[in-house]
Amino acid sequence: MRLSFSTSALCVVDLQERLLPTIPTGPQVVEEAGRLLDAAAIVGVPVLATEQYPKGLGPTVAPIASRLATAETTEKLSFSCCGSDAFRDGIPAAVEAIVLCGLETHVCIAQTALDMLETGLSVFLAVDAIGSRYALDHEVALRRLESAGAVLSTTEAILFEWCRSADNPAFRDLRTLLKR
Repeated sequence: MRLSFSTSALCVVDLQERLLPTIPTGPQVVEEAGRLLDAAAIVGVPVLATEQYPKGLGPTVAPIASRLATAETTEKLSFSCCGSDAFRDGIPAAVEAIVLCGLETHVCIAQTALDMLETGLSVFLAVDAIGSRYALDHEVALRRLESAGAVLSTTEAILFEWCRSADNPAFRDLRTLLKR
């Protein structure tokens, strides 16, 4: 399956203040998640966001929170975003594919992806916009999720796929994101 801006959504998972500093690739994850959010705004892709136990892990980091001003952020205790009725109910009916970014690959990203795959949604992982504390956990989770049916991709590839063609009017605005 290829991504289409008209049938996909972006899900930003748990990019929170107390969790992010434990992730060695944290700055890159925030940068790439920010590019995905900016692109989603340009092409009209709906955005979902979660915070895992914000009382303990803090709020979403400022560079991401400022881009989520119009998105509903769901607080959760379950590791899978799908463990929250509010989150599941927030997925627009037209959505066939979800792009996941955030933390941690082997916990919340993995459990969310597996649950979404079970419901029949296509799952795309922006591998440069997700991370874990340990490289081994990240790599093994990616292999497991790919074998379960998730599609591994990158932020840049997702931006080009949402746009489809250089004659798309949104391409001019997306070009600035592609130059970062």
